[in-house]
Amino acid sequence: MDGILLVDKPAGWTSHDVVAKVRSILKKNTGQKVKVGHTGTLDPFATGLLVLVTGSYTKRASEYSKLDKTYEAEISLGANSSTGDTEGEIVAVSAEKPSQEAIEAVFGTFLGDIEQSPHKYSAIKINGQRAYKLAREGKTVEIEPRKVKVYSLDLVNYSYPKLKITTEVSSGTYIRSLAEDIGEKLATSAYLSELRRTRVGKFDIKDAKRLDEIK
Repeated sequence: MDGILLVDKPAGWTSHDVVAKVRSILKKNTGQKVKVGHTGTLDPFATGLLVLVTGSYTKRASEYSKLDKTYEAEISLGANSSTGDTEGEIVAVSAEKPSQEAIEAVFGTFLGDIEQSPHKYSAIKINGQRAYKLAREGKTVEIEPRKVKVYSLDLVNYSYPKLKITTEVSSGTYIRSLAEDIGEKLATSAYLSELRRTRVGKFDIKDAKRLDEIK
């Protein structure tokens, strides 16, 4: 069982949950223990493409962890979330309703190479510990900005307060942070209310299997 397995992660599952479930399915159907790993996490509330590696391919996980990614996302304007997404405490901040023209103009400012500060509730490690774990413990989380690249950022639909977008970004780009930065530039606030990953490098969600389809 050596290779790559594309999985469509459901909402509410961690990436580790998916790995454990696939490992269990493969053991049940082959009668053998099969090594399974992932090549890049998705937040529990997010859905979409997880690229898993099995057997000897687990040693090659790093080959697939730095690939460009494409997302479909919904951004909610006018409120902040403590975690930057639907899982945090959400507080209304502004009733300002930006025009579609203003939104598209702001989108243009994010194209290309930008500096981005990963969210304190991200899975990035600080001195060996996940940032979100430190944040939940009430500890101060300081993360240095990093250079990332936004190849495209397109408005799909806008009906205040919801913005639906598609975006292609380099590895290491945090869509939660992008949503918050967009809200700040629009002189309102914003958080990420939906997220779905549709591509990782050459891998596409249309080729992925749901967990109940994996044999």
